[in-house]
Amino acid sequence: METTKTNFPKIKRDCLDTLQINIGYKCNQACSHCHVDASPSRTEMMSEDIIKLIPKVIKANNIKLLDITGGAPELHPNFKQLVKEVRSLNVEVMDRCNLTILTEPGYENLASFLASNKVQITASLPCYLEGNVDKQRGKGVFGKSILALQQLNSYGYGIKDKGLLLNLVYNPSGPQLPPSQKELENTYRRELKERYGIFFSNLFVLANMPINRYEKYLKMIGKLKEYNKLLKDNHNPGNLNSVMCRTTLSVDWKGFLYDCDFNQQLGIRKNGDIKHLDDLLIPLFSLKNNPISIGNHCFGCTAGAGSSCGGELT
Repeated sequence: METTKTNFPKIKRDCLDTLQINIGYKCNQACSHCHVDASPSRTEMMSEDIIKLIPKVIKANNIKLLDITGGAPELHPNFKQLVKEVRSLNVEVMDRCNLTILTEPGYENLASFLASNKVQITASLPCYLEGNVDKQRGKGVFGKSILALQQLNSYGYGIKDKGLLLNLVYNPSGPQLPPSQKELENTYRRELKERYGIFFSNLFVLANMPINRYEKYLKMIGKLKEYNKLLKDNHNPGNLNSVMCRTTLSVDWKGFLYDCDFNQQLGIRKNGDIKHLDDLLIPLFSLKNNPISIGNHCFGCTAGAGSSCGGELT
């Protein structure tokens, strides 16, 4: 599937510095906002052969960060081995963690493993209030998330000068743009510290993408057209230079390449001859200035203050 018909501005790639891999759609949760449609019933998992390619690709392309996502990426049987191999290359690794996986039977030592390998953690916590989180992510998720955060703090995550990054992620529960990242971060810090003694490094605010499970939800409540119009009306061209697709490649569980995780879920392959992870082992190639595959969903990244896997863009 190629670039879809859209009036979103054309953009091109910069230098590649981040490889984002989705190693499987299986998850111990089934959140209402999940653009991946991840759940406990999903069976898609990246093969061992493709997993083995990742450190080679990182080394060949001087990639600075491996961003591991899912599903719950920690459910993949080769997760720990992959982390250890990439960290041995002195490359940063980020685990997109749903927090509750740390409380699951058989994963009691996961926090210790992540800390000992100095893995960055980016964790979803869409609110500091129990009712809001459980409504979006499932009953009991908030309580488990708090226990997981306290456990991570005990290993030094989110504690100043410990060198262990713990970033939290907020996304709205309804069809609106996220509030100011700085203001909300201050509220999160105060509420989580006072209520639970929890510390964290940064808060990232993200806009919900109107695709897959969230698109179905918007259709169900009759808000899909309204939300798409909201994103388009609030397009900020100043965000175009900072969108993550300019420096990141997304890899699906089969090893195919996309310009971003959202394109991956929509089946919009990247432009050009480099189509699969093993193509990145070809010497003397560059993705710089390659056109990026775009669609109307891209307005979700540029609306307002902008939205990326690292939060606001402006």
